Amino acid sequence: MITRDRGTGGGGATLAVFRERNSFRRPKSATLLHSESGRVSTNQQQQQQQQDETNYYLSRRNSNASAGSSLSRDTDVDTTSSSSPYFISPLNQSSRYYNRSPWTQASPRTSMDDDDKNKFPHHGLIGSMVREEGHIYSLAASGDLLYTGSDSNNIRVWKNFKEYSGFKSNSGLVKAIVISGDRIFTGHQDGKIRVWKLSPKNLRKPYKRLGSLPTTKDLVKSSFNPRSYVEVRRHRNVPWIKHFDAVSCMSLDEDQGLLYSGSWDKTLKVWRISESKCLESINAHDDSINSVVAGFGGMVLTGSADGTVKVWRRELLGKISKHVLVQTLLKQESAVTAVVVNAPPAMIYCGSSDGLVNYWESEKKMAHRGVIRGHKLAVLCLATAGNMLFSGSADKSICVWRRDEGGDHTCLSVLTGHCGPVKCLAVEEDHNEKAGGDDRRWVVYSGSLDKSVKVWRVSQYAPDFQQFQNM
Repeated sequence: MITRDRGTGGGGATLAVFRERNSFRRPKSATLLHSESGRVSTNQQQQQQQQDETNYYLSRRNSNASAGSSLSRDTDVDTTSSSSPYFISPLNQSSRYYNRSPWTQASPRTSMDDDDKNKFPHHGLIGSMVREEGHIYSLAASGDLLYTGSDSNNIRVWKNFKEYSGFKSNSGLVKAIVISGDRIFTGHQDGKIRVWKLSPKNLRKPYKRLGSLPTTKDLVKSSFNPRSYVEVRRHRNVPWIKHFDAVSCMSLDEDQGLLYSGSWDKTLKVWRISESKCLESINAHDDSINSVVAGFGGMVLTGSADGTVKVWRRELLGKISKHVLVQTLLKQESAVTAVVVNAPPAMIYCGSSDGLVNYWESEKKMAHRGVIRGHKLAVLCLATAGNMLFSGSADKSICVWRRDEGGDHTCLSVLTGHCGPVKCLAVEEDHNEKAGGDDRRWVVYSGSLDKSVKVWRVSQYAPDFQQFQNM
């Protein structure tokens, strides 16, 4: 199930498999290698549902962004199925989906004995937060606060597993959330970017909306200038400073004070935060942009449903700065769904609808290092922290990978418990838990189309399969 391709030399990543004692028998290795992240369907209904999801998420991409496709659009998915009985994890991390409370906190269950618990680093499910108001499409973590966006138009703020605050916009589904100091930027279905400010002293209403991008003033000004209009469809012209389709992703370059936004309208826009102005609009791709990230060395990377990953760099052309295309890292048939960077070292990861994660290393020149295989269905989101990589998928699981000094990736575990596709991830270092030696521990937040957010604790020194067998 989990292999690694690296040039012509091959190579392989270790498959980490853990089973819960006194529970279901662990499938044979041959079964695991061909099953959905090591899980086996128990009846024909589950197999049919899995096939339906495969057809839904892995259908060929649509070349027309405005028409919509399952790869460039997010559509409701049936999330009523129960969790699989097989778990690939140091702990049994299953938790039932509750309807009796607006939010709920659940603890992981385990049948390990005390000796096994002491041998494992703290690694597993911490709790869950559920609210009956919509599928989770975006989230962002800042300190002890977690922001979640859904198709209910609400942005919820959570603290210590409890709802701390929230704010609402009439701009439709919340596709993206980024945080810069006391400002929160949210990207919406209607093509608008809302700007909010946190005022902790105002206990009754700590969040206030500052405005939108572009500003009303700039929109009115551009509407009187015929040169400000661009043709987006036949017989339809709009100001170039405005997205005319959903804002699907955003990324901040705080050193330069810039915000990047990608959209289903195939454009990448550059905003100066201090002035709330659109500096540049780039016709970046031939299909919907699904991911944008401000990388290292002044680079910006975009991933699209057209199957490409492109690298842009801001350069001075005459008296003005513009972003120019430097390199196309990937060109494939499958849609690119997620792009993240990890620096240092200078690593680039790209997830796609075929369930694969490609990665590159940039020392002097960006070189393709290999492919990580751990999911059967589409990879929908990625996150990195330290030497860790986390991949969320339409197969309802999260793979936890550790990168070693040689650049190989080992799967430490597969986190299961969601009843729907994992749509978004965020990672924060865990400062509350003391880690011995060089061990670092992370808190991972996962948002799913099952309307829940789960919180996990992960150690970078969790044992692999061989270590587990020797315990």
